[in-house]
Amino acid sequence: MTRPLVAVDARDAGAVLDALRVALGGGPAVAPRTDDRVPADLPPVVPQAVSLVVETSGSSGRPKRVALSSDAVLAGAAAADGALAGPGRWVLALPAHYVAGLNVLVRSITAGTDPVLLAPGHFDVRAFVEAAAGLEHPVRYSSLVPAQLSVALDAAEADPGVADVLRRFDALLVGGQATPGVLVERARRLGVTLVRTYGSSETSGGCVYDGVPVGRTRVEVVDGQVELSGPSLAEGYLDDPERTEAAFTTRDGHRWYRTGDAGTVSPDGVLAVTGRLDDVIVSGGEKVSLGVVERVVREQPGFGDAVVVRATHARWGEVPVVVTATAPPVSSLGPSAVDELSALRTAVATLAGRAAAPDRIVRVETLPLLASGKPDRVGLTRLVAGLAAS
Repeated sequence: MTRPLVAVDARDAGAVLDALRVALGGGPAVAPRTDDRVPADLPPVVPQAVSLVVETSGSSGRPKRVALSSDAVLAGAAAADGALAGPGRWVLALPAHYVAGLNVLVRSITAGTDPVLLAPGHFDVRAFVEAAAGLEHPVRYSSLVPAQLSVALDAAEADPGVADVLRRFDALLVGGQATPGVLVERARRLGVTLVRTYGSSETSGGCVYDGVPVGRTRVEVVDGQVELSGPSLAEGYLDDPERTEAAFTTRDGHRWYRTGDAGTVSPDGVLAVTGRLDDVIVSGGEKVSLGVVERVVREQPGFGDAVVVRATHARWGEVPVVVTATAPPVSSLGPSAVDELSALRTAVATLAGRAAAPDRIVRVETLPLLASGKPDRVGLTRLVAGLAAS
């Protein structure tokens, strides 16, 4: 059995919200889009179980269409409510085609509350604070990516009134990529309740909070790779059986999603993600995880947005390169660019070894993003390679 699939322009979050209500009620499935164009290869119908199709990109940049059932997204919402303070009212600060943004809408539907929808586009912290200040529901939430959180904390540190508003949230969820520890510490100092989430479109969004699986989610590390199981798993990738077979497996009667992330689970069951399995380079004969380097770099002042990519090197084979959109230092007011690189190399080498020290810093006007909102690492790697060749 099948049901129709309708594309919805996600720039109108209200339209996505309405379409989701219909889809979760058994009507046509919804495919949020970043524009009003319908791709020629978007199928007109999907299997009856599918209610939501989220388009995302993997590390290769080739688009994936993640097929989610109503049961999966509702299980994710129920697990979140159980792990937080129960159903509440949300401020939508993320695009409505991101799985985290869609979760805000789904959780609002299940809670019977109307989310506050911010205007699409660049994150406006003033609009966010105004929306948050107007929440009258006793339980309040929002979901942010680390860059948005950083802007909000900047405003809170400059204005006690903004800090008061942020403290009113029962939880600010932050995810989409690794959250620098300095951001977590800043939030704690301000008394802001922060919850770091881990998950993906394939798991209906965040299903691990602060390292702890929520609801009926299970976590295992198999051959160094993080695998997730539970009722919020996707059906697979729409019309892509090869990718589905590669990413999903069945073990001991349970279905598992292979995340592609490296990690460890502590004896008390807390997950620590250490990077991507495909981000390891060999530099001077030593293995270096770009994810580990990136986490250390982002802890340094002025590098909260940094992305670390690989680049070829005549002597070492491959080296880490830092790409950032932050302005370079002004030598008359602070360290020179040479001193900045030296300090960064020292910080990374101290924590991750000499081979992990970045080779150079590349500055760009803006960091390119994938449809998922994550940095376009493939594009940045090509950029760095092009600069080296020129």
